[in-house]
Amino acid sequence: MSILLIAGSPSEHSRSAALLDAVAERLAQRQVHFSRLPIRDLSPQALLLADFNHASVRRAIAQVETARAVVVATPVYKAAYSGVLKVFLDLLPQTGLKGKIVLPLATGGSPHHMLALDYALRPVLQSLSARQILPGVYATDAQIPKDEHGRYHVGDEIASRLDDAVNTLLTDGLRMPPTAGFAPVPFSQVRCSV
Repeated sequence: MSILLIAGSPSEHSRSAALLDAVAERLAQRQVHFSRLPIRDLSPQALLLADFNHASVRRAIAQVETARAVVVATPVYKAAYSGVLKVFLDLLPQTGLKGKIVLPLATGGSPHHMLALDYALRPVLQSLSARQILPGVYATDAQIPKDEHGRYHVGDEIASRLDDAVNTLLTDGLRMPPTAGFAPVPFSQVRCSV
């Protein structure tokens, strides 16, 4: 199984990248294989000119094709997901997400942009034939502050929501066994004393 983490921010260090890094940490803790696709690293000219034959575009599309699940993280600008992400999604075939589970993540300046996940990004993901789009996680700038070293840090509330989202992705979406709780015990091994 592989999960592809798509970074839709034009910036290398961003709040949406911090969300994606937090998901990566949770996947690594569960020993789930994942790969990353930072769209900003693709050829800008190839993206804008829809050059399907460019090596970076072909590799990126192949990564999407081979992934079983996709986590998409984007900043929200003017009530819509990033233009970098839009250009990339436009290059995917109409069935580019067919059979895949998708977890959308977004960050924005205020809670007013929260619906961009449902009204801007979700319809595009659905049009690409995603099998299931999980409830997204939206975080405001205040929920992902910078630490004393200038790095973005996911706050406790968002960390808890990411825990739930990753758990849903793995257990409901990909049918992996949950990690919480006890291992099953066969009835023949149950001992009772009074």
